Amino acid sequence: MSEEDLVSWSPESMLEITLAQPDDFLKVRETLSRVGVASRKDKILYQSCHILHKQGKYYIVHFKELFALDGKDSTITQNDIERRNTIAGLLQDWSLLAIVKNEEAEKKAPLSQIKVLAFKEKSEWDLQAKYNIGKKPEEDNESVKKPEENNESESQEVPEIVEEKPEQKPEEEPKEE
Repeated sequence: MSEEDLVSWSPESMLEITLAQPDDFLKVRETLSRVGVASRKDKILYQSCHILHKQGKYYIVHFKELFALDGKDSTITQNDIERRNTIAGLLQDWSLLAIVKNEEAEKKAPLSQIKVLAFKEKSEWDLQAKYNIGKKPEEDNESVKKPEENNESESQEVPEIVEEKPEQKPEEEPKEE
């Protein structure tokens, strides 16, 4: 990679998008996990882009842009930006989002550089993200423990609800007679 391929990047370069409905965020996030650069031989898909919600706005960003946002060294190339634009364009074509300024996403990479997995193929591939939003490497072990604790407390509450329903039905039946 030559230095002329590198892009002078700033946070203002991020591609702003809008969502039709708030729950579209989760749809876009899941879809992006199935779009990226593939190693067909090993059946590994490296996620290229992420959806970012920052200060009330939404962005489609290449994972290298996220490294740059974190203040880490990042070599963002014109091709990275073009792949981001192509992916955002696909999401817009699929009515999952709208690009705020379409002219910012005009330069696109060829679709041959991008692999889009069908949802049904997801389990056959190893999906890998090179950047995890909101997770620090040392937090991974803690985040695994916390949901288990939540599940245990939830499962303790469920039997109480189940027990209450059968008791209510016999009371209602005598009233009807």
